[in-house]
Order: sequence, then structure tokens, then C-alpha cells
Amino acid sequence: MDSPPHPAQHARMDAMSSGMMVFVTAVFLAAGAVKGVSGMGLPTVAMSLLGLAMPTASAAALLVAPSLATNLAQCFGAHTRRLVALLWPVWLALVLATIFLPLPADAESQRLSRIALGAVLVLYGLWGLAARKLPQPTRALPGWGLLVGGVTGVITAATAVFVMPLVPYLQALRLERDALIQALGLSFTVATVALAIRLQGSASLHLLSVPVALAFAAAFAGMWLGSRLRAGLSGPAFQRTLHAVFIALGSANLWNGLARG
Repeated sequence: MDSPPHPAQHARMDAMSSGMMVFVTAVFLAAGAVKGVSGMGLPTVAMSLLGLAMPTASAAALLVAPSLATNLAQCFGAHTRRLVALLWPVWLALVLATIFLPLPADAESQRLSRIALGAVLVLYGLWGLAARKLPQPTRALPGWGLLVGGVTGVITAATAVFVMPLVPYLQALRLERDALIQALGLSFTVATVALAIRLQGSASLHLLSVPVALAFAAAFAGMWLGSRLRAGLSGPAFQRTLHAVFIALGSANLWNGLARG
């Protein structure tokens, strides 16, 4: 993760310009709408767009509260005991890697984090457009879970995005729809809490601020809009569009990071 912002940076964040507040509101409205339609994608969309206008640490600090709150809505269901027994190795490795992984905090590492975020988005978008099923990991499942969780934790610590390889792994388990949605909610909640702990430890998380409140409200408004749109959209067509958007956002972040080299 980026180095902790100087206290003066926090003051500037709390006293964010009206133009930036409009931008933050629009970003979380769009990100919430994506989650409302698909059940996922709020952190990915929000970090991609916010990262074009602010440091990764500042964007992640805005993300934690709305991401955690919207994910909690997906945690409740009839499959909790089964999912805990199945996914605890993923969550354990994800938490340990996210919280304790040491990362360099210089300008070059920030640039590389931007490139990594772009690459994650592009890879995820391409994987989604290919619409190919991954092999079901039936053998040595705890080992696969530890590996997937660890890699996801590394990416989360570096970019604050926890899509890859977590989501493909969950889809490869061939869970029924309701169980998959609950698994996504539980896993994203675990990842968000781990990220919050990491950021709190670096004194870069301010949950009580006007920008965070705006992000929170906009995310829930976007989720409501997305749920309304979901009924009128073709599922496959929307998924193709969504993954194409991820590729475009990832390409923008890759360009942003490479241009600074």
C-alpha cells in the first residue's frame, strides 16, 4: 500500500473541494449500481476511477466503509456453515497476507501498484469475456484455498482490490447461485475488514468524514438503482458489458502507471 498520508493530506481530504466531492459521489453511485446489478464490483470500479484522481491509500480510505456495509448485506443466507467449512483456508491466508505483508512505500512502488491494479482488471475482464469454466479444484482443496487466499491478500495489500484470483476460485467451486452470492459477500467482507485493519495500523483510515459519508450514501443509492435495472437487463449481455468496462478501466490504469515511468 502507499505510504501513510501526511496529516496535512488528511486535512485536505476532509476539506475536499466541491468538484472532488461531486466526483467521489458519482464514482460511488456508479460503483454501487454495478454491485446492485451483478452482486460484485464496487471496490474494483471505485478504486479504478478514484485512482485516476488521488493516491491509492486515500482512495482505499474512502472505500472501506461503503464496501464493508454493502458486502454485509450479502453475508446472510442458508449456506453459512457449509461456506465457512469450505472457505476458511482462503480467508485465513487472505487476512494474514493483507495485514502483515510488508510492502515498500516509495513513489516507484505506488506506480507499480497502479500497474498491478490495471493488470488485475484487464485479466479479470478478459477472463469474463472468454466465459470459460475453470477446472473444479476437488483435490487438496485446503491447499488451493491457502494459495488463492494468499495471492488475493498480496493483491489486496498492494492495490486494495480483492477480485483476483478470489472470484474465479469461488466460481470454479460450482456453487449454486445463492451460495455463490453469499460466498462473495462473506469473502469480500473478510477482505474489507483485513484492509481496514491494515489501513488503521498505518493511520490512514478516517471513517468519520464528509467524503466517506458521501461515498457511503452514494454507494447505497447506486445499489438501489442497480437492483432496479437488474430486472430489465439480459444477464449475459450485462456481464459482457461489465467485463468490457473492467478492461477499459484496467487499460486506463495501466496507461496511467506506465506513463509515470
